[in-house]
Amino acid sequence: MRDLILIIIFFVIGIFVIKILWAWTIPEIFPGAVEQGLIVKNIKWFSALKLSVLFSLIATIARISKK
Repeated sequence: MRDLILIIIFFVIGIFVIKILWAWTIPEIFPGAVEQGLIVKNIKWFSALKLSVLFSLIATIARISKK
């Protein structure tokens, strides 16, 4: 049970980190695309959740392939 709680906590922290990093970096890297509306300035919570799941899957596959 303790491990499940830790996994959930890290997952939620990952969502916050993704959301903060997006808002911090994307408008600076692609200012023209953000002004034109091609890339959003801030992503929604659900989008951050999907990215978190994607990164978790990639990390799991990379860990499995190393064994």
